[in-house]
Amino acid sequence: MKNLVEELKWRGLYHDSMPGTEEQLLKEVTTAYIGFDPTADSLHIGSMVQIILLVHLNRTGHKAIALVGGATGMIGDPSGKSDERNLLNEETLAKNVAGIKSVLSRFLDFNSKEENAPIMVNNYDWMKEFSFIDFAREVGKRITVNYMMAKDSVKKRLSGEGEGMSFTEFTYQLIQGYDFYHLYKNNNCLLQMGGSDQWGNITTGTELVRRMGGENAKAFALTTPLITKADGSKFGKSEGGNVWLDADKTSVYKFYQFWVNTTDADAEKYIKIFTFLDKETIDALIAEHHTAPHLRVLQKKLAQEITIFVHSEEELEKAIQASNILFGNSTAEDLKKLDETTFLEVFDGVPQAEIAKADLENGLDIIIVLNEKTGFFKSNGEARRALTANSISVNREKIKEDFVLTTNDLINNQFVLLQSGKKNYFVLRIV
Repeated sequence: MKNLVEELKWRGLYHDSMPGTEEQLLKEVTTAYIGFDPTADSLHIGSMVQIILLVHLNRTGHKAIALVGGATGMIGDPSGKSDERNLLNEETLAKNVAGIKSVLSRFLDFNSKEENAPIMVNNYDWMKEFSFIDFAREVGKRITVNYMMAKDSVKKRLSGEGEGMSFTEFTYQLIQGYDFYHLYKNNNCLLQMGGSDQWGNITTGTELVRRMGGENAKAFALTTPLITKADGSKFGKSEGGNVWLDADKTSVYKFYQFWVNTTDADAEKYIKIFTFLDKETIDALIAEHHTAPHLRVLQKKLAQEITIFVHSEEELEKAIQASNILFGNSTAEDLKKLDETTFLEVFDGVPQAEIAKADLENGLDIIIVLNEKTGFFKSNGEARRALTANSISVNREKIKEDFVLTTNDLINNQFVLLQSGKKNYFVLRIV
């Protein structure tokens, strides 16, 4: 059996584990789980490490459980937070749980017939009938307050500048701990994995398994490091906010661009973490990158691999086509293939002007378009000189002074792309 821990270590995906974890994973097929709290109706790239960890687990022959926290989501995890989360209502939680299940299903085949086929569970299914009194007697009795107070996630909140911690949040580690015991008892789950900030919650679970599972009960823990950028800033956000794994929240073009634009230092780290390329291939890519960093071999390969993994090869090709448009390697046909969202994202920040569609129905002289209608050029004379110099393009095609703009030139029936020289763009929006 392939050594999962060894694989995680060279990739930079290993932070810590309980004694005996590596030996357990080498000894037999082991069931392990990771929890995802439904704080939104999708997941962003901050969750990619845990998704990839489950895929690695599955590929090395072990059984993966993805737990969606319908119950824990009602409380909110205090780990890494200075203030209490807003409590979500049941309707919002149900929507979020469904969205996260949909995302996870793209990476793990929950319909597989393999013996180690991954499964998905929702802790609300076993917590909804658990009365407060029963929980206090069966679970609360097993863990002391002293033990819970010693956890970093609790200590930081109690000693911080915030408003402290409510009893609701204080119970979070007990509920998450009980999840582990429930999966241990019903699914023979022996390992919980998560980010390093989850160590306190995870070890509470291992302790509950030991105390509730009988004298032979055993449970293990493994955590991944929290991913940061080379400059120490938080990973997972772009200037526009979170980078989501759903195309309707973050377009494939923007997703691809996020990875293509990573720094050299980050790309060297991320290609090990966020792809499944083997060590030999990655070492060769890094060496090639060092000889010619300006070619951005690492960034392109990283963006290619993760875009295919999250979206598809077809969507990757569209993203590459859209990216090429700004660098002059595209045609009018490439432009016409762009949907409205991607078109606007590609030309984000480019000057725009609106023209009434009625103005184009009988045709509009290009000099009037370039000067009076848009201000792209300051005068008719300047526009005429640029046309004579053959430096003006409409939708990527060079035009002459006698060109007339009509509705036949519209991209998606609503845009026209003007270009002067190689880098000066102007977008006409037709209203």
